[in-house]
Amino acid sequence: MATERAAVILERTGPSLLKTCDSTEAQDSGEGKVMTAYLMDCRRKQKIMCHQHGVMDDMLKLLAGLESAEQFLNEPCPPNPDTEASTPWKALKAEYLEQVQEVEGMIGTLVECMEELLKKRQRLEALLVDLEKKKEECKEQERAALQSKQRAEKLMNLQIDDSLQRAQDALRACDRRLSELKIQVDDRLAKASNWMAFRDRLQATLEVTQANMQYKLLSASPSELCLELLPRSTQQSLQPLHLSITMTKEDHFRLQVFQGTAGLLEESVEGPVRELSAALLEVMECYISQGKMLAEIQALHSRFAIDWCPAKRLLIFLKSATTVCHLELDEGYPSSGCAKLLAVRKDGNLLNLSALQPIVMNPTLTDWLEFLSSYPDF
Repeated sequence: MATERAAVILERTGPSLLKTCDSTEAQDSGEGKVMTAYLMDCRRKQKIMCHQHGVMDDMLKLLAGLESAEQFLNEPCPPNPDTEASTPWKALKAEYLEQVQEVEGMIGTLVECMEELLKKRQRLEALLVDLEKKKEECKEQERAALQSKQRAEKLMNLQIDDSLQRAQDALRACDRRLSELKIQVDDRLAKASNWMAFRDRLQATLEVTQANMQYKLLSASPSELCLELLPRSTQQSLQPLHLSITMTKEDHFRLQVFQGTAGLLEESVEGPVRELSAALLEVMECYISQGKMLAEIQALHSRFAIDWCPAKRLLIFLKSATTVCHLELDEGYPSSGCAKLLAVRKDGNLLNLSALQPIVMNPTLTDWLEFLSSYPDF
């Protein structure tokens, strides 16, 4: 059957280019490898001839379309036909290499351990082969001089058995190590499952948060999320609240609130992941509870040159380059507290506040700023 297939291949590859040979003689004389190399070389030559034939065909088509020798000299070179195919191929190859590097980076440690164990196993197998050879040599020597080397043979057999026992012990140790590695792999898979469960819990937290607020995901990474939150349950036009959530390997989080123009005190909250939802709700409740005050301050930012210090509940109003006003807001403002003028400095000197009082009773922060900005005496 092999000779018949070889003959059929020779007929298909081109009878005019190949020489016939007696396949029976090649098989009888042990020239199968030579025949295979010969066929592969013929196939390679045929591929080269087909490629040259295609090039010659393109050249003939090009020359057939030319009207004169001057046109041949002035025409630009035709594009390389492989360019269109090589560009997507290179892109696919680059994508493949990038994915291969990513996978290799994730399992690099495990692969190194497996390679080390395989090397040890190969050394032990080689040792076993050497021991078997020595055993055969001992048997041959025993046949030649059985009586004179009987005691030496027994001693040698004991040594070989001891070596075999050590080798078997080493193999069992390798098997135990392999089992430990499998357990580690299962542990890694369990951790991955825990991360998936954590992702589900975070999704549930976002759904609960979404029920009370609008949110926008600004950026995301394996360990950090940056969000922009805007409460739904308040009627005030509050600006979005920016915060970031950083995850640690110990299933803990760190919630960082950024003040920006929102007016909320900048702070950070840390704790286990299961308390992330409660921390988010607590931050939003704090933001909503001060909604009226913060909405008023945020609206005044566009009208006056002010600076709000939430830690001291102090608002600084810069009326001019030389005049600075300090106002304080009581706890519970504007429902239960009021806005008070603490000091006015002009050219670094404190002014008398007795004449500085708006016409309205219990003036709000907006009333104070409108009054101070229109007051003509400073």
